[in-house]
Amino acid sequence: MLFLRSLLFHVAFFANLIALQIVWLPALLMKRQASMTLGRVWGRSSLFLLDKIVGLKFEFRGLENIPQGPVIVACKHQSTWETFVLPLHSPDFSYILKRELVLIPFFGWYLMGAEQIGIDRAKGGKLLPQLIEKTKALFAQGRQLFIFPEGTRRPAGAPPIYKFGVALLYRETSAACLPVALNSGLFWPRQAFILRPGTAVIEYLPPIPPGLEPRDFFERMQDRIESASDRLIAEAVARDPSLAAVVERGRRTAETAA
Repeated sequence: MLFLRSLLFHVAFFANLIALQIVWLPALLMKRQASMTLGRVWGRSSLFLLDKIVGLKFEFRGLENIPQGPVIVACKHQSTWETFVLPLHSPDFSYILKRELVLIPFFGWYLMGAEQIGIDRAKGGKLLPQLIEKTKALFAQGRQLFIFPEGTRRPAGAPPIYKFGVALLYRETSAACLPVALNSGLFWPRQAFILRPGTAVIEYLPPIPPGLEPRDFFERMQDRIESASDRLIAEAVARDPSLAAVVERGRRTAETAA
């Protein structure tokens, strides 16, 4: 049953995305908000499909912690799920995302239309000065920056691998940081075909104010995100003990890759 539900969801998910991109083509001639609206429609419709087909519901916590205006939104990254959920809660934003996504026909066009920031991850720290300047320009427009501090999706339960670059962005932009925790990898793991029913939770934690030393900020951010994400995972496992196997599999996968 999980296989059939997952198969049906994947077909519906990509069919929905393709249809929306075709219908929304005129948005490419408009201002960035038109492309951003497409992203939000895709996000809401994807949540609907997950609920009705897979039985995967959602819960948003801590929405009152989201500030207005410029902020670094530093989110745990376990799944595709959060990539279309985060835009639902920000009026104007830009992701830092891998350059390959911008090169995808149609999908990449909308990313460019929404003025998202594509980077070549192979260049590593060499990109930092450019990222700092782009982020400052972003904040000057009153927009928010979405960043995954680990750089890529990690299995639920895997040890963290945060990159220090986010701390340098924090220092150079003098911006507050909004840490975000989640447990989405329990239900829609990276590179997994099978999706599981349950409740995926994203939690916006209290912002970290600007002005801390980079190392202090980095440790505080990581501790908050990891502690809250571990708590959300534990809550889900308590409701459905079979999810413990997903956590253990994630740990083994991380150990094998290390």
